[in-house]
Amino acid sequence: MRLYVIRHGETSWNVARKLQGHAGADLDENGVRLAEVTAEGMQDIPFDLCFTSPLIRAKHTAEIILAGRSVPIIEEPRIMEISFGEWEGLCCAPGRSEIPGDGFEKFYKAPREYPGAPGGETVGDVCRRTRDFFLELTGNPDLQEKNILISTHGCAARAFLNNVYEDKEDFWHGGVPANCAVSIVEVRDGSAVLLESDKIYYAESERKDYFAVKEEQHENK
Repeated sequence: MRLYVIRHGETSWNVARKLQGHAGADLDENGVRLAEVTAEGMQDIPFDLCFTSPLIRAKHTAEIILAGRSVPIIEEPRIMEISFGEWEGLCCAPGRSEIPGDGFEKFYKAPREYPGAPGGETVGDVCRRTRDFFLELTGNPDLQEKNILISTHGCAARAFLNNVYEDKEDFWHGGVPANCAVSIVEVRDGSAVLLESDKIYYAESERKDYFAVKEEQHENK
């Protein structure tokens, strides 16, 4: 089994530094373009199946990647983005953040201690539901020889990949994946190995570092 875990393309809410969570916008013009470039780069991969978050930005990305192919696209709620509850739609950019209190700071600096937004989820919640899906997927005997696209989100992708990373304490592994970044995982005999991390198919100069885990830079998913 080979898994291609992709984060959705850029949205207007990404650009505006708004927390998307279970809400958020569809792909913007640049997001569609990035997905199209990525589709071209992945055109020779013989995908058998796709699981996508039902959120429009992830589903649209999957549809662009697989355009013109007869590949089933299955909506999977366990790979939806983390819910930010009452904070969804609020700006989180440094210097103009609309998020009350200081609890959001831990989302990047100490994610496993992040208390969650009112009505939202913790990082641990996302790890549990994505792990449930990971174990179900990789344990399915009918899928062992398949190439599978998984279209998801920044935090949800890192939570899913936490089942593969050797260092499970470092949740972010350098930051939120870039838009349309792809991590490739091979699963053989119940063992998962990361073959490639956060690969982009567009020019490196176009990688927008809105979301990296750096001091004083706490952006959105």
